[in-house]
Amino acid sequence: MIEFNLDFPRAYGELTATAIFREQPEDFQVDEDLGFSPSGSGEHILLHIRKRGENTAWVAEKIATLTGVALNDVGYCGRKDRHAITTQWFSVYLPKGAEPAWDEINSETIELISTSRHQQKLRRGDHRKNHFVIRLRDVKVDNREVLQQKIEQIFSFGVPNYFGEQRFGRNGNNLQEAHAILVGGKRYRDKQKRGLMLSAARSFLFNQVLAARVVAGNWSQSLEGEVESFPTGPLWGRGRPLVTSRLAEFEQQILSNWHDWCNGLEHAGLSQERRSLQLIPHNASYEWQGQHLQLSFSLEAGEFATAVLHELANLQTTLTVAE
Repeated sequence: MIEFNLDFPRAYGELTATAIFREQPEDFQVDEDLGFSPSGSGEHILLHIRKRGENTAWVAEKIATLTGVALNDVGYCGRKDRHAITTQWFSVYLPKGAEPAWDEINSETIELISTSRHQQKLRRGDHRKNHFVIRLRDVKVDNREVLQQKIEQIFSFGVPNYFGEQRFGRNGNNLQEAHAILVGGKRYRDKQKRGLMLSAARSFLFNQVLAARVVAGNWSQSLEGEVESFPTGPLWGRGRPLVTSRLAEFEQQILSNWHDWCNGLEHAGLSQERRSLQLIPHNASYEWQGQHLQLSFSLEAGEFATAVLHELANLQTTLTVAE
């Protein structure tokens, strides 16, 4: 079994603070912003749901059961953390007939906020951003002012845009499965699950390149050969590199130990893409609540709040959260 190191280099130096993370679901709150309003007509119904301590996929199954449709006819923009309070949107394909009694979906942990007709199914990444309110409990730090300066730096200049550990599964299991697919030839009947494993592999390779740029101190700078005005890293796949040869050679050198994975991703039919190396929180603020620190910020779709927390404190939690 391969051991995967998921403790990636930090941009702002060693951590000097410790805190308790996710002691209660209320300590991690996420609100999904679609970036558009339901059209009011169409063959799909959008459900705006608030859930506490529940898995996104489980809620999707509950919707499918209530409406009598196949699970594939239920859509959502992304999986939200289970050990949290989250609001997110689901879609369900109901072109004809009477709608079910929607209030039957309500429970102690699920609340239906609203329903509306829409013309399209929701798919992963369709939303614009997520807004987070995160409470770090019992923060211990020798110098609170130094920690506050680091928070202000992070809010102003951003952090390395690492994929979070939840992308890689509990104890990195998604990466073990990805290796079995890409190198061992393992087959999956479940195409969605197979896609999640391949996505984990791409994310890990991206993090390797980003980690090298963090160590070099140029993760937030565009290098010669970039095709964008901001620094990017590869989401591996087939096709010519989307940067010039010098930068492409640098990235290939970083990933030389993962040659089999790169080849496997190319043969899996994935195409080359680029992702920003820099994550900058928006609408960011913080406040002390006694010994607790509450952070509030918004991130674009596909960005991870754990990338921000990675730079702030050693987090103590008994939870292992898989995507």
